[in-house]
Amino acid sequence: MRSTISVLIVDDERYSREELSHLLSTYPPIRIVGEAESGDQCITKAIELQPDVIFLDIEMPKRNGMDTASMLKELKKTPLIVFATAYPDFAVEAFRQEAVDYLVKPFDPQELDETVQRLERYLLSKQEELAGQTPFKLAIEGEEIVYLNPHNILFIYRDNRVSKIVVAGKEYETKTPLKELEARLKEYSFFRIHKSYLVNLNHVSRLIPWFNGAYQLEMDGTEELLSVSRNYVKALRAQLEL
Repeated sequence: MRSTISVLIVDDERYSREELSHLLSTYPPIRIVGEAESGDQCITKAIELQPDVIFLDIEMPKRNGMDTASMLKELKKTPLIVFATAYPDFAVEAFRQEAVDYLVKPFDPQELDETVQRLERYLLSKQEELAGQTPFKLAIEGEEIVYLNPHNILFIYRDNRVSKIVVAGKEYETKTPLKELEARLKEYSFFRIHKSYLVNLNHVSRLIPWFNGAYQLEMDGTEELLSVSRNYVKALRAQLEL
């Protein structure tokens, strides 16, 4: 089964968030990466923390859970959604939003257990599907076309309108914007640590405090230390740590 499942809990009632967080914390694969108390805050934290799953309340002021779910489907990395609500009447609409499950408060331990098992099966299936796909490579076009295995890329950075792709002992250049490269590599473990830097999380070895809340990142395969903007530190740690 999948080693960890990162979860964001969204509910406008603090007690409900705390209860669900407590119940989910008893499952070893579950890692609570954050909480939100509104639909707008949910969108912001989903972008920042990139959770695998969002447990989403429906009845919330301003932006309800259904509207929030519609917006989440537009994100680059779409999280799985489990609706967690006191109202059983929205189930049909919830599954139109492609929700994985629908839990009704007060939470039944057996139903929650089944939901976690369903999430594990779903995410494992997705992993196996990706593993079975053709091993796509990133094409770097110049005088010749070089194909790079995404797993071998250490990091990518933008310098004077050129994107530079770093692998162990070598660097390639392309005019393809960093944002477009990030989109092409979205199914792999790449993460933005700075507006001009994208790193492969599989090669991260150490995070070193620098100054004013910023850090430097040590990567396997290179002696260069990369600057991590303090605005990205929390989300980076959420992606890296068990």
